[in-house]
Amino acid sequence: MSKFNEDSRVKIPALLHLTRLGYCFLPKASMKVIHSQTNIFFDQFKEGLCKINKKSYGDSQIDTFLSKLATKLDNEDLGKTFFECLQGDFDCKLIDFENFDNNIFHVVTELTYKNGEEEFRPDLTVLINGLPLAFIEVKKPNNLDGILAERDRINVRFKNPAFKRFMNITQLLIFSNNLEYDDENADPVQGAFYASPDSAFVKFNRFREEDNALIGSVPVENPETEKLILKDTNLVSCLGTPEYETNKRQSTPTNRILTSLLSRPRFRMLLRYGIAYVRAPDEFGVMGTEKHIMRYPQLFAICAIEKKLAEGGKKGVIWHTQGSGKTALAYYSVRYLTDFFRKRRVVAKFFFIVDRLDLAQQAGDELRLVDSGSRRSDPGKISSRTYEPWSGTQEIGASRPSPW
Repeated sequence: MSKFNEDSRVKIPALLHLTRLGYCFLPKASMKVIHSQTNIFFDQFKEGLCKINKKSYGDSQIDTFLSKLATKLDNEDLGKTFFECLQGDFDCKLIDFENFDNNIFHVVTELTYKNGEEEFRPDLTVLINGLPLAFIEVKKPNNLDGILAERDRINVRFKNPAFKRFMNITQLLIFSNNLEYDDENADPVQGAFYASPDSAFVKFNRFREEDNALIGSVPVENPETEKLILKDTNLVSCLGTPEYETNKRQSTPTNRILTSLLSRPRFRMLLRYGIAYVRAPDEFGVMGTEKHIMRYPQLFAICAIEKKLAEGGKKGVIWHTQGSGKTALAYYSVRYLTDFFRKRRVVAKFFFIVDRLDLAQQAGDELRLVDSGSRRSDPGKISSRTYEPWSGTQEIGASRPSPW
C-alpha cells in the first residue's frame, strides 16, 4: 500500500507529466544498451548525435566518444570538464542549443546507478540525446521525514566516490513530496525543490513560478502513452481512481516544478546560462569549488530581458530586493546577452556600475570567484577591470556559509 501510495500520488503522475512536456517514455524493455560507467543510453546517444551533427557515426565512433566522456567524468571537478563538453568543448556537438527541439528527449523510471557493490535508483531520470542530465526523487505527501530524508540521502550518496561519475554527469536535481511549501520552516520539510549536485552539501532551492501561462499551456496526456506507463510500472489499477486522477493534474506542486524547470525552453536556459562553478569557503574556511544553479528571481529577470529584446526594446530596469542575488544576475545577464548580441554580429561591452567604492570592491571580490565552466564565451569587462562573473543559489538548512 505504501508503494502504491507513493507511485499513484507522485511518481506516476510526474512521469506522465513529463511525457506531456515532450519527453518520450522508455519502457524497461527498451533500457537495454546502457554504458555502465556513465549511464548514457547507447542507442539514444548515437541517434541524437547523428541527428544534431548531421553525420553518420558508427558504433566504434560512439564507443570512442563514450570512453572519452567517462574519462572526463572521472575528474575531481564536480563535472566542470563534462559541463564544458556540453557547451561545445568536445569532438562533436552533444546538445544542439541553437535548435533545442532538434535534440531527442526521453524519461525513464528506476534507472539503476551502479558501481561495483554500490548502487541507487532515482525515481525518474531525464535524458537528452541519451545523456542522463537530470533526475527526480519523490515522496508521498504524508511521509514522516518529508524532503529532509531525501536531502540527507543525496548528500550521503554524493560523498561516495563510487558515484562520482554519476554526480558529475547530472546537471539538475528535483525533489518533491507533492505539497505546498511550509514557509514557516527554513528547512525543506515539504514542497518541491531543485538543486545542482555537490559532493559537500546539496543546497535545496524553492521555485515560485511567475508565468501562469506556461503552466496552463501544457498539453493533455496521450491516453495510449498513459496506458503504456501504467502497464510498464504494474499500476494499471491506478487508472480512474480518485487519488491518481487528482494527482496527475498539471497544477500539483510536483508537476508545476517539472513544467517550470524541464519544459524545453526552461531546461535549455538552465543548461546554457544557469550553471556556474564557484570558489567558496567550506565550514572550516578552506576554499573549494561548488556547482551553483540559477535561482528563480534571476531566471525570471533573464526571461524579462529576453522578452523585452524580442519586442525590440533597448532599455529597462530590473528591481530586485536585498539578498536576491543581484550580482549573480549581472553575471547571468552578461552570459545571455553576450550570446544574444553575438548572433547579431555585435561585440558587446558591459559595465557594472555602483554608487560606492565598497560595493565595487565587494562585487569585484565575488565576481573573481566564478568560473562559467565554458570556454565558448568571454564574460567581458566590468568597468576598467576584468572580472570572472559567477552565480549562486539560495541555501536552505545548510551547515556552512554561502558566498551569496
